Amino acid sequence: MTVKHLKILHQHNSSINQTFEKDGEDVIQGLTKKTKSLPPKYFYDDRGSELFEKICDLPEYYPTRTEAWILNEYADEIATITGSCELVELGSGSSTKTHFLLNAYQKAANLLTESIPDAFSYIPIDVSGGILKTSVLHLQQKYPDLSIEGLLGTYDEALLYLGKNHQRSRMIFFLGSSIGNFNAEECNDFLGRVSHALTKGDYFLLGIDLQKPKAILEAAYNDSQGVTAAFNLNMLSHLNWRFQGNFDLDLFTHQAIYNEIDHQIEMYLYARSPHQVSLDILDLKVQFETGESILTEISRKFDLETVKAQLRSQGLQTIKIWTDPQKWFGLVLCQV
Repeated sequence: MTVKHLKILHQHNSSINQTFEKDGEDVIQGLTKKTKSLPPKYFYDDRGSELFEKICDLPEYYPTRTEAWILNEYADEIATITGSCELVELGSGSSTKTHFLLNAYQKAANLLTESIPDAFSYIPIDVSGGILKTSVLHLQQKYPDLSIEGLLGTYDEALLYLGKNHQRSRMIFFLGSSIGNFNAEECNDFLGRVSHALTKGDYFLLGIDLQKPKAILEAAYNDSQGVTAAFNLNMLSHLNWRFQGNFDLDLFTHQAIYNEIDHQIEMYLYARSPHQVSLDILDLKVQFETGESILTEISRKFDLETVKAQLRSQGLQTIKIWTDPQKWFGLVLCQV
């Protein structure tokens, strides 16, 4: 395999961004609704990404270690099914769990003849430039023969940029059950974009958090060390920096609850007292009353049969599903 130069694309500075909403419109829409909300993408400045990495190591937060166990057990099987391909990871973060897949694909590539260049390549995508750069440089040291191209931008920007213009087999993967952050309509739209970036025979690997008892779920999002609370509150710091805001983090408190009807964790910030917040760049002033909430994230918990049907509706046929012994988490491999 040949080494390709590291290339990080910042999609926010490209013409691609013109096809999406004006920066901050989603903040204005969310904070002026009767029930206030903010998109979870604002969690992920560099500080937010660091805090999320800490969340993944918490004893209460089962998804990361459970999915890592599944990948450790079955990465070789995944690589065998798909064969050599271009690996595209949405929301790569520190790429910690990705090592299981990269090791498996490298092992498979070593079995190929040396005349086949770049038996597989890796394209990590993230909105945090700091963690993306650190991750890519680390991976280049660990896998010196691996072709890596980091893309800095949102899922939508990256999927539009990638398009269908690839000459080899591709597998897009989305780990950590981040798909649970989308409501049903957003989920369908997202899966449609994924499908559009794939051609017949390409693959999609999806991590999903499965339904389980309320006590386990609420403990995972209200950890005893307060790391998730800091992560949630950091969204306000990000908005202050990005839009010249004056959110006072001491005037808000974090709480996550499990909605058993909709099978989803709902993460909130609650105002401790009446006050007004300004976001100068957006020319926005928002009044808060005591106890008023901002919904910052949902995390849906899935049923496997429902997920398979939803994937099928977007032209993605499930090939195989792997779970842990407790059936807390699932990895779904599907093909166009």
